[in-house]
Amino acid sequence: MSQARSSLARSIAAHAVLIAYTVIALFPVVVIVVNSFKSRNAIFRSPLSLPTTETFDLIGYSTVMAQGDFLLYFQNSLIVTVVSLFLVLLFGAMAAFALSEYSFRGNTLMGLYLALGIMIPIRLGTVAILQLMVASGLVNTLTALILVYTAQGLPLCIFILSEFMKNVSADLKNAGRIDGLSEYTIFFRLVLPLVRPAMATVAVFTMIPIWNDLWFPLILAPGEATKTVTLGAQIFIGQFVTNWNAVLAALSLAILPVLVLYLIFSRQLIRGITSGAVK
Repeated sequence: MSQARSSLARSIAAHAVLIAYTVIALFPVVVIVVNSFKSRNAIFRSPLSLPTTETFDLIGYSTVMAQGDFLLYFQNSLIVTVVSLFLVLLFGAMAAFALSEYSFRGNTLMGLYLALGIMIPIRLGTVAILQLMVASGLVNTLTALILVYTAQGLPLCIFILSEFMKNVSADLKNAGRIDGLSEYTIFFRLVLPLVRPAMATVAVFTMIPIWNDLWFPLILAPGEATKTVTLGAQIFIGQFVTNWNAVLAALSLAILPVLVLYLIFSRQLIRGITSGAVK
């Protein structure tokens, strides 16, 4: 009986901590979304209250659609994020398969070298990256952002997927080889379907920094035709006057893709996280 009570108490405490963390994490998001539907005076007068018939106002969303080209910014962010995510998952999974499946001289050293990409922030090489993009003629192009974000996401992707691929049954892969399957067929048809939870986890953790990044779009692609959502929202922030209705509306719209991605991959994400926890 005492053990049951102790287990119940630990469960209640754990859930209380998780609920408190969830509330703290979601509070800024809720405040942004709620205030995006309120008038400017209501935002400053009662920022924590819900919109009413008197305070409800869509001026922020109309301003976002009227000023600048938010749809273009949204499209640029979507293109950069989707292409970067595809390249990270493709090349990261292939590299992880090679490191986990084949034994060669320098295998461990190569894994440690790639792990350095997790520990060393890519922003430390901003000057060198900018010089490289200028020399390549890629400044103010989406290609520059895609290349940087692909390089940024590969180390974490390889590190996570290689650990999962090591646990894929060797008998399954050897059976495929006996049946005459090529290594590419084994990789795409046998291994990848078994590591989908891990790939969903990598996709979520890779997409969020790319979608929310302001640093590299500001440096590598500040042109009007290549602005991303986060950079485009800066047009509403002035030195003396800030249009908070438009800023909050732009941020609310920018939240939607991340929310949709989580809803799509939530089950796979949870499976990937819990699988990693018990290894």
